[in-house]
Amino acid sequence: MSKDRIKKATSHVVQNEGLLFEESRPGRVGYSIPALDVPERRDDELIERRFLRDDDLEGMPELSEVDVIRHFTRLSTWNYGVDTGMYPLGSCTMKYNPRINERVARIEGFANLHPLTPAPLAQGALEVISRLEECLAAITGLAAVTLQPAAGAQGELTGIAMIRSALTSRGNPRKKVLIPDSAHGTNPASAVICGYTVETIPSREDGTTDLEALSKVMNEDVAALMLTNPNTLGKFEENIEEICRIVHSSGGFVYMDGANMNALVGVTKPARFGIDVMHLNLHKTFSTPHGGGGPGAGPVAVTEELEPFLPFPRVVKTEEGLTLDFNRPKSIGRVRAYFGNFGVLVRALSYILTHGDAGLREATETAVLNANYIAHHLIDTYEIAYPGALMHEVVFSDKRQKKFGVTNADIAKRLIDYGFYPPTMSFPLIVQGALMVEPTETESREELDLFIEAMRSINDEAAEDPDTLKNAPHTTKVGRLDEVAAARKPVLRWRRNNLAE
Repeated sequence: MSKDRIKKATSHVVQNEGLLFEESRPGRVGYSIPALDVPERRDDELIERRFLRDDDLEGMPELSEVDVIRHFTRLSTWNYGVDTGMYPLGSCTMKYNPRINERVARIEGFANLHPLTPAPLAQGALEVISRLEECLAAITGLAAVTLQPAAGAQGELTGIAMIRSALTSRGNPRKKVLIPDSAHGTNPASAVICGYTVETIPSREDGTTDLEALSKVMNEDVAALMLTNPNTLGKFEENIEEICRIVHSSGGFVYMDGANMNALVGVTKPARFGIDVMHLNLHKTFSTPHGGGGPGAGPVAVTEELEPFLPFPRVVKTEEGLTLDFNRPKSIGRVRAYFGNFGVLVRALSYILTHGDAGLREATETAVLNANYIAHHLIDTYEIAYPGALMHEVVFSDKRQKKFGVTNADIAKRLIDYGFYPPTMSFPLIVQGALMVEPTETESREELDLFIEAMRSINDEAAEDPDTLKNAPHTTKVGRLDEVAAARKPVLRWRRNNLAE
C-alpha cells in the first residue's frame, strides 16, 4: 500500500472551532422567559444575602441554543477513542467494548438501585456480585474473590494489606517486598503504603526475572514478591513455578499483578503457577470504556489461606437468599464504600457470560496473535528491546531513528497525523525511548496493516525529512505543545483577558 494512500485513508478531518467567548454576540440567548405576572422583587428579598454573589458575571458569552449545541458537537469530533480507530496504548488495554454490556448496565434495576437498599430488596444486584466472584475465581483458579477495589492500584494495596495481615497473624509482618524492574509502576507505591521497603530484582537479557538475583535476596525478611505476568515487556515469565517455589521456601507470598491478564484468560490459570494473590482489571480485560481516570474495578483473588482476610462484607448464600456477612474477625476491613463501581461489575459479568469459555480463550489468542503480527512486520524497521516470544504487547525503541535526530516523542506525534492514537511512551523505564504497542484482540488485520504501514512511513520520513516529525502533528487543531513549559508553568485558571494576551 502506498504512503499517499495510507495518509489519505488515515488522516484526521479537523474543523476550526473558537472559544465560546469568541463566538459570543451581544443579545443572543438560549432561552426565553415570559413577562412577570407578579410584582418584581429584588434578589436579596428572596434569597439570603450570604448566598448571593458579590461580583457581577460580566463578560459571560451570549449565545443561542443552536450556537451552544453545535459548538460542543463540533468539539466532540476532535475526540479520539476506541470507536474511532486503533488505540495502541501498551499496558492499558484500550479495546472496543461490546455495546450489549452498556445496555445491560443501564437496566433500571441496576442503574438506579440505591447502595443502601436492604439485602432482601437487592437480590438481583447481590446475584451479579456473587456470580462475578465465582466467574473470576474459576478464571484465575483461586479460592475466593473480592470486588471492592475500584482500580488496579487499589487492588494491589488490598492484596499487600492482606499479606501483611496474614504474616502478622503468624507473628511477623516482615520488612520488605521484592519487585522486578519490569513490573508496573504502582507496585512499589502499594508496598510502601503498607509499610514495606522495596527491593528491585533485575531482568535477564530475555526480559524475564533473574532467578539467581531473586535467590540471593530471598530470606525471612521478605513478605512478598510482586510480579507482573506477562510483564511490561510483553514477556511471559516462563520460570514462574520456580519463582513461586523460591519465594514460598522462605515463607513469603507471591502477588501477581493481573493487569495483563488479557494475555492469559482461558489459556491458563495463575493458581497453577503457585500464585497466592492477584488483582484483575475489569476495565481492561473484561470490558468497560477505559481512560480519563475511570471508572474502573480491581477485584482481588486469593488462596484459601488468605480468604479470611478479604475485605468485608462478603456476599453469602443462606436459605433465605443472598445476604451480607460482616462477621469477619480477620478481615482487613472495607477498602471501598459499598461494592465499588457496581456498573463496571455488571459490564464485566455481561462480557464474561456473553463470550463463554471458548470466546474468552479466542479473545486471548487473538490479542497475542495481533501483537506478534505487528512485531513481525516491524522488527526490520524498529528496534525491539527484548525480541523473541511475545504475549499481548511489543516494546519498540527509537534506537534506529535516533541517528537521524528523531525521538520516540516525534514518532508518536507524527502517528496522530496518520490517524492513530500514540502508543504508550517511555515505559517500561528499563527501555530507553520505548514505544509500547498493544493492539488488543479487537483490531482486524486491515487495521493492523494500516498501523504497520504508518510506522514504516514514519521511519522513511525520519531518514528523508526528520523536520516533518519534529514539528508533528500537522493536521490537528492544536500543534506541538511545549510540554516542559506546560509542566513548569501550568495555567490553572482561564480568564477572559487571556484572549487579549
